[in-house]
Amino acid sequence: MRIGQGYDVHKLVPDRELILGGVTIPYEKGLLGHSDADVLVHAVMDALLGAAALGDIGHHFPDTDPAYEGASSIELLKKVGKLLQERGYVIENIDATIIAQRPKLAAYRPQMAENIADALGLPVGRVECQGDDRGRAWFYRQRRGHFLTGDYPVDGSGELLL
Repeated sequence: MRIGQGYDVHKLVPDRELILGGVTIPYEKGLLGHSDADVLVHAVMDALLGAAALGDIGHHFPDTDPAYEGASSIELLKKVGKLLQERGYVIENIDATIIAQRPKLAAYRPQMAENIADALGLPVGRVECQGDDRGRAWFYRQRRGHFLTGDYPVDGSGELLL
């Protein structure tokens, strides 16, 4: 079994959509990035790629490549899932925590989990998207960005561990 750890941080800016887990969330700001800047999906991709020792999303989907400008991170996640599958890896589960004070995300978390599960061909019961507001941290109190971290076990034997 392998475990990957991923995180991502993007700055909140005006005039951008806020997309997390493939869900567009109504908010006055969105996350700045070359693609859709979906920090949740970016962290998941980095963790999965890392678990399989396949680099990171910057290697596979560089922000210098115009092909990925405005790209859907869910579509990129599908490519990562296919890459792992081609190499015999099986994703056991995904447990991700989104750290953000605003907007409140509880109502959107089930759809985020479903989108990630669908992109990877997993049962939705193997994907959890949690939320935390970490109210004491200046970064979040000033609404300057979002932060996400998580660990994702991957079994390299081709066997699904229950």
